[in-house]
Amino acid sequence: MGQKRITGSVDDPRVAELRTAVSRLRRKLAGLPVDFPDRPIAEDELAALDAMAVRGVPEIPRLRRSLLLIAGSIGSVSALAAGLREVRNAVDLFGEPPRT
Repeated sequence: MGQKRITGSVDDPRVAELRTAVSRLRRKLAGLPVDFPDRPIAEDELAALDAMAVRGVPEIPRLRRSLLLIAGSIGSVSALAAGLREVRNAVDLFGEPPRT
């Protein structure tokens, strides 16, 4: 309730960018030989971002929440910093949520 959905489609370049960035980070995370306690959180939230992008109608507050959870869970893993930055930039393409 109170969450605005952004209309998107498979042809929406923002959605395509988000899917690409999420896919790259998921691959980097999967290939990381180091295990860390919050890895399942990052994996779950990346899956949630991908699911939102597949539907083509991401909710900005949910996008930002997932981004924060991902950043918090992998923020200290320097090997994932570039991929995390790509995801953040892709989320930023959707703009700020409307103020109520």
